Amino acid sequence: MSTELIPGVLSWDEVDPARFPFDSGSAAQVVRSLGPALRVPARPDVPYGDPVLSRWSWDVARPWADAMSYALAERFGGWAVGWRWAHDEGDFDGGPVGSWCCAVHSHHAPEETLDRVVAGLCEWREWLERLADRFEAYPLDLAAVADQRILWECGARNLIFQALDRTGSGSGWYGHCRQVLGWYLSRWRVDPEVALELVDEAIGGRFQSWTGPDRVLVDDVAERLARSLHPDDAVRPPAPGPVPDHLRSWLAVRDTVPWEEAPDGGGDGPVIPARDGAAEYIRAFDIPLDTARGEGLLTALDLVRADAARGAPLDFDLLRGWQQHVLNTPRPPSFRTLPAFAKQGRERYGIGPDTRERLDACLAESAPDPAHHLPLTARAARAFLDVCFFHPFDDGNARSAFLTLVFVLAREGVALDGISLFRRFGMPADDPQSGVIMARWVDIHLTETRRRAASTSV
Repeated sequence: MSTELIPGVLSWDEVDPARFPFDSGSAAQVVRSLGPALRVPARPDVPYGDPVLSRWSWDVARPWADAMSYALAERFGGWAVGWRWAHDEGDFDGGPVGSWCCAVHSHHAPEETLDRVVAGLCEWREWLERLADRFEAYPLDLAAVADQRILWECGARNLIFQALDRTGSGSGWYGHCRQVLGWYLSRWRVDPEVALELVDEAIGGRFQSWTGPDRVLVDDVAERLARSLHPDDAVRPPAPGPVPDHLRSWLAVRDTVPWEEAPDGGGDGPVIPARDGAAEYIRAFDIPLDTARGEGLLTALDLVRADAARGAPLDFDLLRGWQQHVLNTPRPPSFRTLPAFAKQGRERYGIGPDTRERLDACLAESAPDPAHHLPLTARAARAFLDVCFFHPFDDGNARSAFLTLVFVLAREGVALDGISLFRRFGMPADDPQSGVIMARWVDIHLTETRRRAASTSV
């Protein structure tokens, strides 16, 4: 997956309307031309509260909405994934969109559902354009920050109230408010990471769900934020020296992650789920995007499980056999020969004469080792991230990483009844928490799969 599906992680560069042309008049036609629009899943004819509707929402409608987000991002730019960032407790918490809520409340007959998608997309775009206008109304110059404190304070105060009004001060509204303030500072050349640190310090955890802050608190946050800014908070030019290599960063981080402390997924032993979560997600997400893409991935999934059953060693040769079906190529694809890029160019993965051999060595560590016991959750998570950051193929690396995780689990008789967390967004290569978070996600899915499998067998 080449784009993030979580709007809360978008930067201003990724949503700035000036960078991404958009015509609201043709939006409906474009949306209806996308693959997911041709495969809107039928809503079960059951009343609210029926467990059938809840399961359908999670297993079918939500992956379809992910597929629509992916298709919109590919067509319009990554900013478009915000079309379903609903108020309160929708698909994502505390957003500014009122046209979409969630599958249970917004997904109905195909035409009505697509109308809501278009409305959500246009509403989100209109909000971004309004924010851009607000940012321009309060121009900031870090070089003259001492003379502009009042202007900066007024800009921050106005944006807090704008975000408060737009989100309705519902569940998690402050997350988007934090993002908007960070965008404002980023627009005026404050380093994005510094911007969010300053915003967090100014808010100080004092904004709460379902509660709008009073004027005194808003004034204090705005004043603190304005007073915290300094000329050296500006975006810094790249440091002289070699171009960053995020594969090298990952390999350094990989050695520091406390893999042995990963949770165990609810116990040991094989797991046979009540449903095939991997195959069902492919049918709900990939096939609506492109039938051939989905069918190729299903074929690769069958091969993954056959290879796991015969105890095949995990290495690049095994991956490229799966990837031939993922990419529908005449022959298994070769290892890349040039540096690779991901996350819209934010990460660069180097290449050297021993890169393939190092990948094989890392993947070999996914096998059980009685002398150095690591939980299955840790080994599966680590192998997933290895493929992500070695980025061995010219295309389809996220799908390859997903298949690798399925293989590591299947080799020990484990399958999952849900895999959504693994395919919604990526991890940064240079963050020590990436491995911890990924292992936790594997644990969440595996623990829940064990629990549901046990309950259905009773």
